[in-house]
Formats: sequence, C-alpha cells, structure tokens
Amino acid sequence: MAHGEPARSAARSQRGQATVELVAGLPALLLAAFVALQLLAAGFALTLADGAAEAGALALASGGDAAPAARDALPGWARAHAAVKVEGGRVTVRVRPPSPLDFLSRRIDLRSSAWVRKPG
Repeated sequence: MAHGEPARSAARSQRGQATVELVAGLPALLLAAFVALQLLAAGFALTLADGAAEAGALALASGGDAAPAARDALPGWARAHAAVKVEGGRVTVRVRPPSPLDFLSRRIDLRSSAWVRKPG
C-alpha cells in the first residue's frame, strides 16, 4: 500500500455516505415540497373564495343576482371547482383547491361567506 491510499479510501467512503444520505433524504424533501405547495394552493383558493363571496354580497346589496356575480369573480379553473349558495343576505362560496391528487382535492373544502342586509 502506498502512503496516500488510506486517505483516498476514506474520501471515497465519505462520498458514498453523502450519496446514501441524499438518496435517503430525497423522499422527505419531495414530500415537504408537496405539502408546502398544497398549502399555498389552499391559501390561494381561500383568497379567491373570499373575493367571490364579497362580489356576490355586493351584487346582492345593489339588487343584482349574487350567484352569477360570485362565479364571475373566480378565474376559470376555480369556477369549475366552486359552488355558490345564497341564503337571505348571506353568500357562501365553496372552492376546492387544485391538487395533483384527486382524492386530496375532494377532501379539502374551503368556504368563505359574506353577509349583507338586503335593501328594502
């Protein structure tokens, strides 16, 4: 054995250990990224539901139809995953956030309501 061989062997061993740690940690990193993106999508969908409920309540206050106004306040993808309910002066908008996992999207139900006194 030459003088520098134990040092090279130790360096190769450390590189192998780093590769194993990277491969072992990658699923956890991907899961954390997925959870973070899903939380961002849910927050964005809730913000859209808030705005749509307010738009519906404003339309109701001015004597208009709340449901179409609330739907029109949503972008196309959210409109396809939304439901609007009008009861008296309360407008409730339910939006499902986008998700690559359909079963997860169906389980997340975000609702926002706005209330207004009806004129008259």
